[in-house]
Amino acid sequence: MRDGALPLLYSFRRCPYAMRARLAIAASAQRVELREVVLRDKPPELIAASPKATVPVLVLPDGQVIEQSIDIMLWALRLHDPQAWLNPPSGTLDGMLALIARNDSNSEGGFKHHLDRYKHPNRYPGADAAQHRSGGAAFLMELEHRLEATVCLFGNRPALADMAIAPFVRQFAATDPDWFAGQPWPRLQAWLTTITTSPCFTHVMGKHPQWRAGAQPTLFP
Repeated sequence: MRDGALPLLYSFRRCPYAMRARLAIAASAQRVELREVVLRDKPPELIAASPKATVPVLVLPDGQVIEQSIDIMLWALRLHDPQAWLNPPSGTLDGMLALIARNDSNSEGGFKHHLDRYKHPNRYPGADAAQHRSGGAAFLMELEHRLEATVCLFGNRPALADMAIAPFVRQFAATDPDWFAGQPWPRLQAWLTTITTSPCFTHVMGKHPQWRAGAQPTLFP
């Protein structure tokens, strides 16, 4: 038990999983101590808290460790959800979680599976970047169709699904920005721009120095 201590968030600025965690924590106004990790130089404190040693990891004052980004989002928003991200104007929380799971899936056919092999084909023997770009594009076209009726994925304001999925679409778009801009996804492109230029997103993408033991705490948000 760390009496009076803040939760510790191990994060990495450019990781989409860490982005979504920071977005929910910022939206909920839950104060944490942010520990920025350099992935090639992970601190032993992160590894001790979570042997998988991937970000984000949230360590609560009572010692509980939350290792999955969606679980961190839900933890924060269940404490305080002023923008009602867990209660979309259309659809349900379960529906949002199902769409997020498809985005996150590393199984063949999942968006994350295609994204990784499109962005880093050299890391996956036999990966065809063009093929995986097409596979990822199929999911993005589904999102485009969802956005035909409303400006966000589950209604006319952002909710959990939008903020959990947008960091991954951002990564896909950044792999070849000119190609992405030329695709027939005007609603998806506008949706992504609206989220990634929002004050909340801009704030959570602020740069912080690498955390080391003994450093002055970085409070977030």
